[in-house]
Amino acid sequence: MPEKASAARPSRASARERLLAAASELFYAEGVTSVGIDRVIEKAGVAKATLYNAFGSKDELVRAYLQARHAATRERMTRELAARYATPAERLVGVFEVQGLSFTDPAFRGCAFVSASAEARPGGAVEEESGTYRTWVHELFHDLAVEAGAKDPKALARQLVLLYDGAGIGAWLDRDPSAEDAAKAVAATLVRAATAP
Repeated sequence: MPEKASAARPSRASARERLLAAASELFYAEGVTSVGIDRVIEKAGVAKATLYNAFGSKDELVRAYLQARHAATRERMTRELAARYATPAERLVGVFEVQGLSFTDPAFRGCAFVSASAEARPGGAVEEESGTYRTWVHELFHDLAVEAGAKDPKALARQLVLLYDGAGIGAWLDRDPSAEDAAKAVAATLVRAATAP
């Protein structure tokens, strides 16, 4: 039986998958502007034409990279919040614990969307995908604030988004994974105040 399962699995990732994996590693570590397509192509082990056939342009490769980061973040957050926390109030604070899971990773370099946005030109794929990601972050906190019974869910969500951003930047720039603990403590205070009868 195990032989059939492994025989059905492809032995190598597709060229598109290899390109996206290479781009993800390089763009996150070094930046979307400073990494040229030749480096991505070399790391992926494909021909230049393959990149253009798969993505059309570097801008679309960057878009795919950011979409993949967003999807992975959203999936992890959804899964971990559902598995770890029983109430909406616990989930509001738990967002910071889930965020903190990445802080101890030696490859952690902060938020991919902040980094990409800092170096991108206005109006391109980075701005569009960052906007989609930011909408999701705001909605995540807002929806949980509504479920938790916050008196002013919009205000609480805004405060928690700012805290979320600060925790990620602090953990990265200060090389301090304990930013998660500080953020959780502040979040718990904000959530208690916003949901108190």
